[in-house]
Amino acid sequence: MEGMTKADVDRLDKGLATHGGRAIRPRDAATLILLDGKANDLRVLMGRRHAGHAFMPGKFVFPGGRTDPADSRIPTATALHPEQEAKLIAGPGRTSEARARAIALSAIRETYEEAGLLIGRKGAFATARADWQGFAEHSVQPSLDMLRFIARAITPPNRVRRFDTRFFCAWRGDVAVELPGGGPTNELEELVWLPLAKAREADIPDITRMILDELESRLAHDPLLRPGGPVAFYRLVRNRFTREIL
Repeated sequence: MEGMTKADVDRLDKGLATHGGRAIRPRDAATLILLDGKANDLRVLMGRRHAGHAFMPGKFVFPGGRTDPADSRIPTATALHPEQEAKLIAGPGRTSEARARAIALSAIRETYEEAGLLIGRKGAFATARADWQGFAEHSVQPSLDMLRFIARAITPPNRVRRFDTRFFCAWRGDVAVELPGGGPTNELEELVWLPLAKAREADIPDITRMILDELESRLAHDPLLRPGGPVAFYRLVRNRFTREIL
């Protein structure tokens, strides 16, 4: 998709386009790609969005969703790695340290809400926030040091929803608790662990396929996904879909 025009992108993702109207300002969002396995036997967690959703109905996606600025005030066992924080703050837009923290924590919260997986370390945790009570009930302290920032993408204009999404990676071993019944929301169904090749063959959005390609390329050079690696940034610039490196 790199170098494509807005019209080209609209044709590819025509099911997501609106029919005119003023462009919507993108909102912060975060996605977490959970990996399980090693080397050539890696699997990723994906779930199918309900058909009734206005944004990407019926598509297989990674757990994720909109950032709540209040997430920045959630206590954590560990902070973002400094190199990860620097990558989140870099790039266009005013991303403060608090905003970067909220974005990262929203990826953890959404993974709990949609998949029932609590990322962090076992230990006493308390908060008044209702959407974080699962961590308190299961004594899990959210942790940010294991998150790896691998990509960023801004939804092109003329869409039903627009998001400025940051894609993070973590490993299944970073999950402190796996709830057998899944998460408390009904955002995703058919949660499955798919090999990378099978994930590409699923009914996924074009940007998801591109992020999988980015992930595989990075893993080929850095199987441990160490902090500070390159972050691909996709957006529309002067009517051309571009890829930059942060």
